[in-house]
Amino acid sequence: MTGITGFNKKHDFVLVVRDSDVVEAALRDALAAASPEERPGLERAVALVGATAAATEARLRADWVRSRLAAVGFTGDVSSVAAVRALRQAEKQLSLLAAVKLQKDAVAHPE
Repeated sequence: MTGITGFNKKHDFVLVVRDSDVVEAALRDALAAASPEERPGLERAVALVGATAAATEARLRADWVRSRLAAVGFTGDVSSVAAVRALRQAEKQLSLLAAVKLQKDAVAHPE
């Protein structure tokens, strides 16, 4: 199946999927019907989802890069060539171009 989006070749893009608005709506519905004991936890969950929903795509990509680097045990400088190498080790389908673009997001949005 070589003609279908990226099968058997390197990917030059990363798609950010956002469904936090759906999750936030479900949590707000649950909060509206919650007992007094459940309210504090649901209020905290709504706040967390709201903070994530407010994050830019570049910030989400930067966070993803850091999580992937951590998954392969990389603790060095995110702006280094070694970081790009580690990212491509973590995500074997990433092209060099995509890895460099993602690295730039991570450098531009420090933790």
